[in-house]
Amino acid sequence: MDKPRVDMGAALPAKAALVPGAAPDIEPPETIDRVLHAAYGRATLGISPASLALAYTDWALHLAQSPGKWQKLVEKAWRKSLRLSRYVQRRMSGEQCESCIEPLFQDRRFRDQKWQQWPFDLIHQGFLLNQQWWHNVTTGIGGVSRHHEQVVSFVARQLLDMASPVNFIATNPEALDVTMREGGQNLVRGAMNFLEDMERGVGGKPPVGTENFQVGRDVAVTPGTVVLRNRLIELIQYAPKTKNVHAEPILIVPAWIMKYYILDLSPHNSLVNFLVNQGHTVFMISWHNPGADDSGLGLEDYLRLGVLDALDAVSAIAPGRKVNAAGYCLGGTLLAIAAAYLAQRGDERLNSMSLLAAQTDFTEAGELTLFIDDSQLNYLEDIMWNQGCLDTRQMAGAFQLLRSNDLIWSRMVQQYLLGKREPMTDMMAWNADATRMPYRMHSEYLRKLFLNNDLFEGRFRVNGKPLALADIRVPLFAVGTESDHVAPWRSVYKINLAADTDITFALTSAGHNAGIVSEPGKLGRRYRVSHRRRGENYVDPDTWYLATPSIDGSWWLAWAEWLAQRSAGKSAPPPVGAKAYPASGAAPGTYVFER
Repeated sequence: MDKPRVDMGAALPAKAALVPGAAPDIEPPETIDRVLHAAYGRATLGISPASLALAYTDWALHLAQSPGKWQKLVEKAWRKSLRLSRYVQRRMSGEQCESCIEPLFQDRRFRDQKWQQWPFDLIHQGFLLNQQWWHNVTTGIGGVSRHHEQVVSFVARQLLDMASPVNFIATNPEALDVTMREGGQNLVRGAMNFLEDMERGVGGKPPVGTENFQVGRDVAVTPGTVVLRNRLIELIQYAPKTKNVHAEPILIVPAWIMKYYILDLSPHNSLVNFLVNQGHTVFMISWHNPGADDSGLGLEDYLRLGVLDALDAVSAIAPGRKVNAAGYCLGGTLLAIAAAYLAQRGDERLNSMSLLAAQTDFTEAGELTLFIDDSQLNYLEDIMWNQGCLDTRQMAGAFQLLRSNDLIWSRMVQQYLLGKREPMTDMMAWNADATRMPYRMHSEYLRKLFLNNDLFEGRFRVNGKPLALADIRVPLFAVGTESDHVAPWRSVYKINLAADTDITFALTSAGHNAGIVSEPGKLGRRYRVSHRRRGENYVDPDTWYLATPSIDGSWWLAWAEWLAQRSAGKSAPPPVGAKAYPASGAAPGTYVFER
């Protein structure tokens, strides 16, 4: 078994100390501190109490010193109370009138017509006015750091979401109506659903319905062969479905924060199946699900054992052919690192690069940055040090909090108050098939990329040498998704500021996963796409959005056309595997089954 490689870029304290302005070395933590923090972490779900305390202290001290802000808040509270009182008076007199306040576009909690009936219109509008006031309380205070303001506002929103009238049967007209019609049977079903979910959660079992989407039987069924297996990856080569194929094979680098088959779900919405049917030879990396024994694996191991080893295999199986590389989410970030590394070395094996919902700049990385600061990372590192990796439940919990209305409270209302089980889908089943993060890799990723933005700013090192995204010269296709809470599209768009090459940028509807898994024929999907040649002036994202028309349909078709335009022609498919890369089992391989 391969030993973890040493990140040469991190092992330079003596040289760094000679550089003016370099950060001083941090004293190694004591074991007792790490053990204590890890114990605290189990009680706080991985959230640093110090980080929250710093945010609230910053906010509270500046608010206390802002009498003008207090005056505005009192005035807003008074105006909102008057508005609600006038509404109550008019409604009690039987008059039909406009609502005091409308929910935000993305807030779907009060869309049912029952919420417009008395007294539930008063209840939900009072809640929304209160929610709006608390947003004013936690934002717009001079002197508070942007990060601390976001943390305080986020926590306030979570507490308000918990107290939403939707969550209680007495104040939820939909739940009351169902209960009356069914004589309380919905509550019986809800109790049974709750007990079943508790039993599965305690037993470490997947959610109800996931058994209908078994890997290799229902999902991840595109025929293929494993042609490489090392400590970190299996490389799958998919069987061709056309007589001739495009000369350039496609290597897909998925995120290791998830199982690869998000890109090979059911046959009708499998990106892999789509590409194979378009006449491409497709290779896919399937990542090993790390455990405590893999705690020493770092980002450079993921680069070498992942992208570079896979690229070597593809080049051996299809010799003399350049490769179209595509990366999704974290896999796209790693692919950008690999492309910059190859460019630095003069390695010209890449024909093009596609980044799907992948960030290279992390200064506007969305609400995930709420969990990223020095205090939080120090705390998280001690938890991972104790466990050897970041547990799947800790990872999933953070993502669920970002969309608590949709992923927590709405689900609880549907299943426990209304007694309805939402039908399991292939994407929901995949989402429950979580993975872990090795201690060293995740620490390096969060510190070097998220916190310090080393890659975008030219400080990220491989073999001791800093990389530059500006060295990338291959044509680039980047995809952002409109409602992405993991990789906001304006953050993805920033590749236009870094890479010195032809860039095609597409913005698709939906979110981080559903926006990428956007098969042709799916109703309601749309996208915008434009091309910027190397040397053309930069256009800011908002101007780009207004100037680029929306197109109905799937962005997959635009990408397929883009790939075809950069193809050197078609030829017979390459053989399965090579002498140094013999077939070692059928897809989906073995790593995808690791729990």
